[in-house]
This record gives sequence, structure tokens and C-alpha cells, in this order.
Amino acid sequence: MEAKASTQSAEQTTPGRHCPLSYRYTPQALASCRPLHTDTLYVVGGLYGNGAALDEIEAMASLDTDARVRLVFNGDFNWFNVDPAEFESINTRVLTHLAIKGNVEAELGDPSSAGCGCNYPDFTDNATVQRSNRIMERLARTSADFPAITRRLATLPRFLVATVGNRRVGLVHGDLHSLAGWGFDQSNLPADAETRDGRALIDHFRRARLDVVASTHTCLPCAQDYPVDGHHYAVINNGSAGMPNFRDDARGLLTRISVFPSPIRSLYGMRIGGIHVDAVPIPYDGASWKARFHSQWPEGSPARASYDERISRGPHYVIESAARGGFSSSGQVKRTLA
Repeated sequence: MEAKASTQSAEQTTPGRHCPLSYRYTPQALASCRPLHTDTLYVVGGLYGNGAALDEIEAMASLDTDARVRLVFNGDFNWFNVDPAEFESINTRVLTHLAIKGNVEAELGDPSSAGCGCNYPDFTDNATVQRSNRIMERLARTSADFPAITRRLATLPRFLVATVGNRRVGLVHGDLHSLAGWGFDQSNLPADAETRDGRALIDHFRRARLDVVASTHTCLPCAQDYPVDGHHYAVINNGSAGMPNFRDDARGLLTRISVFPSPIRSLYGMRIGGIHVDAVPIPYDGASWKARFHSQWPEGSPARASYDERISRGPHYVIESAARGGFSSSGQVKRTLA
């Protein structure tokens, strides 16, 4: 989705600006979640219906050093895919892997009064919110012809937990309180564990019994580690797998968490205990995807108005703003947009 920030109050009920109670959970809920066990995770957030990116992600996973790599889609794998064939293809392919629901899947599977379910902050203009609600309405019309898929989306969990090596990893869409939470937005993450917000975040990590959390939702990537008493905690938000994440850089981004080093050069990453946590670029065919996007969202449509600049040139955001603390940038050459 477009860049978004702080969580809204429960009292606000404007469609697109509030968070339904059904989206919410507690850190303790993650602590009691039975974990899956694996050596390598590809965490794919914000695919947004981009089939070209999905092609590349599956190819990347098939060539990974660890043949047992697990793909986990942590929400919003639907959004632009309003063409019936695209909708069916994206969901059929994604749902062969592990997946949790984002706000888009939550509203497709069990619609609420939340509009798009984005939980947009106060500083997001009303026109943007209204366009997102209209995108959601258009996507819902497509999904109505696929009741088996929408029933499956309704049953997806709100979060998962994995053990990778000797670390517990939380897989969420938003944050540790809501699938539409903004706690892991790049503007909200505490700079260190010594601040009031930092201490609260570490408390939430401990209540959830997590070492690393992989999130998405806010559409801008950010990674931050928090060393506390000899132990490292970390948040890594991949931004978007299906859209550019940095200015004049065509690639999507996924989070790779593994006991093995990444065979693909990451944009930034770090080793935490016995695992590697990396932001890995997705060099999908941008020209092909842009043509498919334009065919589904013609001039004057809400998605074209909100996202064409992002898809064409990327957001006004740089890697140095995303890689924080111990997450060091590799300085690799980016794949530029035409």
C-alpha cells in the first residue's frame, strides 16, 4: 500500500482509517503459537498481485542453497489483480505455500466496516484513503466470483511463528498487536532500546517470546536491531515485494531468514545469533508488470492515480534510511527504472 504510519485509535471508524477488533491480538498470543521449524524462510510481504514478482520469487527459492526453503506470504498478496485470471492465478499459486492474511485478505475473506482495512494515519490525505477503499471495492467484485478462494482467505491465520536455527521468528503483517498495526513503520520504530518506546518494544518481544519479527504492511522497508543485555532483538519490514522500494530502483524486496548465508547478495542484513537476516532484492520484469498493471487499471482509475508514480519511479526513499543499527548496506548496484 502507499506509505502509512501510526496506528489509529479504536474510536475512529472512517473506512480505511480504523482497525477492526478482529484484526487484533496480543504479544502473548504469539508466545503460545506452535512454531514451524525450518532452516530458511523467504518472507514475502506486499506482493500486491504482481505475478511477475511471484515468478521471480519462486525462481529464486528454487535456486537457493537450502533446498528446503519455505516461502511464507505475510499478507497483502492481493491488491492490483482485479482481472479474474490474475486473481485466480495469484491466489492459487500463493496458497500452495504458507500464508497469513493481511488487511486485504481479511476484507476479502470476511468484510468489515473498515473499507480497505489499511488503518491509514491522520496525515494521509482523504483522497488517498478514498482511492484505497475504491480499489478494495473493485477487487471484492472480482473475488465474488471465486467463493472457494475467499473462504480460504478467511481461514488464514493472522500471524505465524517459526524457529530458524536457535531463534524464534514472528511472522506478522502489521505489528505485535494488529495485522493492520503501524508499530513497525519506518517512522515509528524506536532508534534504540533505551528510549521509553524502545523499552516497551523489548517488553513486547519478551512477552511474545520472539527474537526477530518480520513484517510488511507499511509499504516502506526498514530494519533495526536492539542489543539488550547481550541478546539481540530485531525487526525487519520488507516494504513491498511487488513494487519498487527505493527511488529509481525497480526491484521488489523480500526478507530471507536462514541458518545459511544468502546466495543472493542482499541490500542489507546482519547475523543475529546463528541466523542470517537479509533484505533480498527481487529483480522482476518491471516492464511486463507495468503493462499488466495498466491493462487492469486504466487512466483515471484509483490504482493508477495512487500508484503509477511509485511503480514507474519508486518512492522518495533511500536504502540508508531503511538499514539501521547493525543492518549494514552492501552498497550493491541497483537495477534502475527505465
